[in-house]
Amino acid sequence: MDRFGPIQPRRSAGARTARIGRGILYLGVLFWTWRLVTQPIGDAAMSSFLHGVNLVFHEAGHVLFLPFGQFLQALGGSLMQVLVPVICLIAFLRENTDRFGASLALWWAGENLLDLAPYIADARALELVLLGGFTGAEVEGHDWEAILSALGWLEYDRVLGLTTHGLGVVTMIGALVWGGAVMATQLRGLATSG
Repeated sequence: MDRFGPIQPRRSAGARTARIGRGILYLGVLFWTWRLVTQPIGDAAMSSFLHGVNLVFHEAGHVLFLPFGQFLQALGGSLMQVLVPVICLIAFLRENTDRFGASLALWWAGENLLDLAPYIADARALELVLLGGFTGAEVEGHDWEAILSALGWLEYDRVLGLTTHGLGVVTMIGALVWGGAVMATQLRGLATSG
């Protein structure tokens, strides 16, 4: 105790504020997840503000994978879009030991899968409007048309898109369960120490 009062309550106030902040963030992400997963494939994810963020990493991936040939350059956009959240997840766990932050990074990786799903599912139809404002049919196609054609899997575009969407939903829900468990554990720890 110093002349301004006990030190412990100051730490408790900071911990309480952090808990409240995490709780509000968690509820926001929970609501957002509900909005994303209850919409048809592509509708909510492609109109979300995160789509613009994801797109930056997607386009950077094309540049980063440029030296590795045409196939990896096409795949590199989607790879980078999912790898950036995974790298954030690893950083939260290794550098900060922040499991709640890691759960949000995992959620973001799942959201990126939702963001990619309509792109994959559009490989044959080429109806998706691309970055330049044209559809794949109006230009030379798009990444996933090239990727699936090279693999001989073009006929499976819808199945692969729906599978990617489903994997994204499962990942996001798993991340929310993990984040909720982390918050519950931290609350129990504070209750027993307080």
